[in-house]
Amino acid sequence: MNSANVYKILRAPDWAEARRAGAIEGSPLDRADGFIHLSSGAQTAQTLALHFAGEEGLVLVAFDGDRLGAALKWEPSRGGDLFPHYFGALSLADALWSAPLSLGADGAHILPDDMT
Repeated sequence: MNSANVYKILRAPDWAEARRAGAIEGSPLDRADGFIHLSSGAQTAQTLALHFAGEEGLVLVAFDGDRLGAALKWEPSRGGDLFPHYFGALSLADALWSAPLSLGADGAHILPDDMT
């Protein structure tokens, strides 16, 4: 599958830990599942709405899925859709960019305009 960009949503403490360590090692849910949950550009807004509704202090980190190699696997998840799962730690050196997410007037997170 053509991966294009994939995205990781981090809460402030997880972002602080990733910056300290130089890598995203995953949230408690990621560690329990054995992989880092990611979303495609098309899936990110729904992931935010389902799992992070109304939360402030989130950071979105983008990665080029094609450059993540064999550790990135697209597997069935929500509704049978294929979601990107990364098996290992995501080096921040491989991140394309990171951006804080703010909430709009409607309470939904505002995604960067240039997401692909």
